[in-house]
Amino acid sequence: MKFGGTSVANGEKIRHVAELLKQYYEDGNELIAVTSALGGVTDGLFSVANEVSASGRVSHVKEFMADLKKKHYDAIHIAIDSDSLRSAAIDAIDSRIDELEKALTGICYLGELTPRSIDYISSYGERLAAPIVSGSVQSLGVASQAFTGGEAGILTDCNYGNARPLEQSYDCIFNRLDPLIKHIVPIVTGFIGQDELGIITTLGRSGSDFSASIIGAGVNADEIWLWKEVQGIMTTDPKIVPEANSIPQISYIEAMELSYFGAKVLHPRTIEPAIKHKIPVRVKNTFEPDFEGTLIVAEQNQIEDVVKAVTLINKVALINISGAGMVGNIGTAARVFSALANAGVNIIMISQGSSEANMSLVITEEHLDSAVAAINGEFDNSVVGDVAYDRDVCVVAVVGAGMDGIPGVSGKVFNSLGIAGINIIMISQGSSQHNISFVVSSDDAIDAIRTLHKEFELDQ
Repeated sequence: MKFGGTSVANGEKIRHVAELLKQYYEDGNELIAVTSALGGVTDGLFSVANEVSASGRVSHVKEFMADLKKKHYDAIHIAIDSDSLRSAAIDAIDSRIDELEKALTGICYLGELTPRSIDYISSYGERLAAPIVSGSVQSLGVASQAFTGGEAGILTDCNYGNARPLEQSYDCIFNRLDPLIKHIVPIVTGFIGQDELGIITTLGRSGSDFSASIIGAGVNADEIWLWKEVQGIMTTDPKIVPEANSIPQISYIEAMELSYFGAKVLHPRTIEPAIKHKIPVRVKNTFEPDFEGTLIVAEQNQIEDVVKAVTLINKVALINISGAGMVGNIGTAARVFSALANAGVNIIMISQGSSEANMSLVITEEHLDSAVAAINGEFDNSVVGDVAYDRDVCVVAVVGAGMDGIPGVSGKVFNSLGIAGINIIMISQGSSQHNISFVVSSDDAIDAIRTLHKEFELDQ
C-alpha cells in the first residue's frame, strides 16, 4: 500500500493512514506501506537547495530547517499518542534534520548543486516521514519498523534524479521484507533507492508509486494498492467535466496510455514491474476507503466501453518542419530525432505525410527554444525550408483497448468535434489502436474534452 503526499500531509492524516493500516492488518492481511513525504516538503527541499546554491545564504538554511523541524514535530504530536514512541520519532527526526542542515550548509559554501547532491537532499522528505508513520502505527498497538528504499532492497543504477531499479532488487526486497511481514508492518520510504555503492538515488518525481510497484513485485504481492486523494482513475479530469466517473476496471495498457497522455494519477513507469510480474494494481481514495476505486489488470475488455477515458496534455508546443528538399531524402527523420535527442528534447507525438514534404512534432513547451535551435543547426535551407512552431496548443487523447479493430471510432471522434466547430491541427494514432491523439488550439481544448466525454457517454 502506497500513500501519497496528500494522504500523509500532516499529523491528522498520518493518524488516519495508521488506522487504515491497523484495520487491514487485523483483518489478516500481510502489508507493506510505502510513504511519500509530508505535504509540500519535497518541493521545499528542491527550492531551498537551488536557492542557497546560488545565494550562499546560510541564514536561509537555518530558517528553512526551523520550519521543517516544526512541521514534523507538529505531525509527531498529533499522529503518535505514546510518550516513548514520540521521543523515538523525535530522535530520528533530529538526527536526519542535523544531517540535512550540514548538507545544505555545504552547498552554500560550494555554490554548486550536482545531480547526486540533489538526490541526497530531496530524499529527506520521505526519510523524515517514514519514522512518523511507523510510530503512529506502533502507537495503535501494531508492530512496525521504518526502512529507507535502499534498506528495503531497492538497488538502482547511478542515473541520479531518474534512477532505474536493477534486476537483483526483487530478490533483495524478498529476502529483507518477506520474513518480516508476518509479524510487523514495514513502512518504506517511497521515491528513493540506492546504487550498488550505497549512494542514495531517486526514481524521479512521483516515484513513490514506482517504489510501491517494485516492492509489490519483489514480495509477490496479491495486489498493489495506490492510496490517493481521488476515487481511482477517472474518465477525464473532474475539474474539466464534473460528471467524470471512476473507471471500475482498466487494463495495464490502457493505464499506461493514460499516464503517458497526461493523466496524473499514475507515474508513467509505475506499473512496469506490476505488468512484468502480473500483479493487479488498485487505485483507492484514502479518505473514502470503502469505495472500490479502479483495478488495473492484464485483461483488455474490448466488448464493453470502447473508449474508457479522454485526457488532456497542456504546456506543449507544436513544431512543423517543411521543405521540398525533404522529399526522398533518406535519413532526414533520423537527423531530426538525433538532433533533438542530443538537445535533451523528448518528443510526445509525431506525424508525417506520405509526401515527406513536412513533419510535425509535439514537444513540451519548456523545450521549444532548444528544439528549434537544434533543428535549425542540423539542416541548411537546401533540405529544410521552414521550421514553424506554435505554443498555443494542447494534446487530446482518446484511450480505450476496445477501439482496437472496431470500425468507426475515429469517425465518431472527429465527426463530433466537427459538429462542435473544433478544428484539428494534427492527428496521430499508433498501430496498437489503443489511443487516438490529436492537437487542437488551447482555446478549443476544454470544449474538445467535454464534447468527447459526452459523445462516448462516459458520464453515464
